[in-house]
Amino acid sequence: MTGIWSRTDHLEKLLGDPWDAGNPAGFAAAVAADEREETAAAAEAALDDFGLHAEFVPRALGGRLERVDDMVELMRSVYRRDPALGLGRGGQLLPTVHVWTAGSPEQRREAAGLLLDNRRITCAVHELAHGNDISASSFAARRADDGALRLHGRKESISNFDRADALVVLARTNESNGPRSHSLLFFGADLLDPARVRVLPRFRSVGMRGLRLGGMAADGLEVPGSALLGAEGTGVDTVVRAFQVTRIAFPAMSTAVLDTALRVTLHHTRGRVLYGRPAAALPIVRTTLAEAFADLLVCEALCRAATRALQVCPQAGSVHAPTVKYLVAGLLTDAVERLSTVMGSEFYRRDGEHAVFQKLARDIRPVAFAHIARAACLSALLPQLPGLLGRSRRDPAPAPDALFAAEADLPALDLPGLRSVAGGRDPLAASLPTVLDEELPSAVRPLAEDHVRAFAALTETGTALRPPQLAIDAEVPVRRLAARYTVALAAAACLGVHRTAASGDFLARPEWLVAALTRLSAVERPSGAQLPPEIEDALLEELGDRYDRGLSFGLSARPYA
Repeated sequence: MTGIWSRTDHLEKLLGDPWDAGNPAGFAAAVAADEREETAAAAEAALDDFGLHAEFVPRALGGRLERVDDMVELMRSVYRRDPALGLGRGGQLLPTVHVWTAGSPEQRREAAGLLLDNRRITCAVHELAHGNDISASSFAARRADDGALRLHGRKESISNFDRADALVVLARTNESNGPRSHSLLFFGADLLDPARVRVLPRFRSVGMRGLRLGGMAADGLEVPGSALLGAEGTGVDTVVRAFQVTRIAFPAMSTAVLDTALRVTLHHTRGRVLYGRPAAALPIVRTTLAEAFADLLVCEALCRAATRALQVCPQAGSVHAPTVKYLVAGLLTDAVERLSTVMGSEFYRRDGEHAVFQKLARDIRPVAFAHIARAACLSALLPQLPGLLGRSRRDPAPAPDALFAAEADLPALDLPGLRSVAGGRDPLAASLPTVLDEELPSAVRPLAEDHVRAFAALTETGTALRPPQLAIDAEVPVRRLAARYTVALAAAACLGVHRTAASGDFLARPEWLVAALTRLSAVERPSGAQLPPEIEDALLEELGDRYDRGLSFGLSARPYA
């Protein structure tokens, strides 16, 4: 990963110290731009100078994309300063992953050329009337006698629509409701004939205010038949496969929002004196900081395993994508909410050195529902659950070290090879029953045993489920089984990170793992087990040391500008 660290260091230097009030790409500039419902122009220019869009273009097409985990780590440098800037630019992954997955060589070259020229492509898949049910989308493409396609309908929520040079659009090409009813189209924005397309008003939002959300209503807009992305009728299948990447990558990038929220809270509580001592020394503050730090490490452990699995064992993508989206989004939003109670009245301030916190608290919310709602993630997991649990019980095995280790070589990224439904085992689930065979620290073993027992109970119940119980209208107790499965995967990821950590590294110590497994056991029981005092002490010592040294709070502990 040597290359990615040099690139992230370069990007950090270009964007500068976010705490510097005079930095036009810093926190103050991001907050000021947010008030105008924009992103900071200097930060946008810095990303263009860096050539950020090349991070989303495969190296074979002239870009820098080789590993999803590398791309995520670099994008955290953007998200930590301004999540709206991160999503606005990182959103280039959404349309282009469809092109890399299903496009012809000519379409891939065209998309690569646009991004490498700092231009933008946008994606129009969802429709407000149909929410997460993309197979019900009514935006239509009808074949004319001359082979052209004429578009009719509305797409209301399109990021950067007014600045896009090309679009990827999901359209109904068959009136039936079968699996081949929709197709993807890829065409230039120069085809948006004003006589046939009405631009819809921009959506205004509470969070991510700098993200430009527009829309269009088409009435007979003509695009060539060559705009089809992949074969006609394969649109939903391509979207489902592509979403495996984006539903892992975007929550993974968003861990940087918690990193900054935690950093701002630590900065505030260290400088504030209450009852004759720094606020950071108060028990409730210490507990909140330690728990947020543990939650961040849990999120990044799961995200590391899931992003690596896209290349190590891509058959599990349909399982890991909803798992990451459900669990990571929930942990991130809850952690920022708890930190806001520590910030007190400072949480509401829209000026001053801590003003960025209120922006982060608003911007983190869409992580839980953008692309797909957390509840829909459980619906995506449920039909796969009996088979996955059954395979894990029949053939438990340790997961590959490459999913967890700080440094690991990965197979080439094969986006066209992703499957819409898991065709094999989930290596994280299969590894959990084996962790007790390993040598575990004495403080960790009881917690690991608890998670293994919980997974065994889940397996017993889950394998007995029948198809009628797994539908979209599944009862709450059944849906909770899917939620417990996400916890099991996260526990397996944390245990794997600890097992592969280098001797002497913080991640090789048992304290953080005790904290991670304790926090995971409390996911469904918010008033569950508390962190032991000695564990809190160890986490806060590490947190303070990283803060003083300007290191990230996530797994990598890398230098920040």
